[in-house]
Amino acid sequence: MDPSLPLPSHLDELRRRLIYSLVFFACAFAGTFNYSSLLFRLIKRPLAGTVDKLVFFSPVEALAVHLNLSFTAALILSMPFLLYQAWKFVEPAAGSELKSNVFVFVGGVMLAFSAGVLFSYFLLLPPAVKFLLGFAGPDLQPVISAQNYISFITWTVMGTGLVFEMPVLSYILTKLGILNHRLLRRKYRHAIVVILAAAAILTPTSDIFNLFLFAAPMVVLYELSIWISRFSA
Repeated sequence: MDPSLPLPSHLDELRRRLIYSLVFFACAFAGTFNYSSLLFRLIKRPLAGTVDKLVFFSPVEALAVHLNLSFTAALILSMPFLLYQAWKFVEPAAGSELKSNVFVFVGGVMLAFSAGVLFSYFLLLPPAVKFLLGFAGPDLQPVISAQNYISFITWTVMGTGLVFEMPVLSYILTKLGILNHRLLRRKYRHAIVVILAAAAILTPTSDIFNLFLFAAPMVVLYELSIWISRFSA
């Protein structure tokens, strides 16, 4: 996005980047849909030992489950390419230092997001699911809709992945001169309150254990963001 170019040129460039992105995403979606059954078995693992089978309540729900899984997986797989296309659009307006760090930016985003997804899948979701189903007791039999379960898992995993982008965001804002480590350090107490509030909202359960299981890495990420901002200035 070169500021010296007229608006039609910007729109043409944006359209070109969008077409590239959509074509790549469509190919990724076609590939992931072919393995949607495997994806379903993987995403069902947090229920191991508690619920044997999920159910569906309409003729189209089973198809919708596979489509939703494929869409999410394709979005994750396409993210490096989509980020690169977004970067190529704004690159002409970026500073020379940011231009030289494009692969650091894309790699950092993917690494942070992947860490959040893995943390959520292996550490957060199993105890959360067990805690929630524990409320059933002997008088209630869990009959869980596949569509509702997929939505629950997807939002939790994606939300955690986005939270883990905190250090990357700190790096970008520091490079742009919007943020610095001194400001982050001064606002540390406020940040803890915000983190606990966010954990209470985003955590899929209401118990203290899972809240702190979600909040603890956010505090670590905030501290990491401070150090990244300090050395990026």
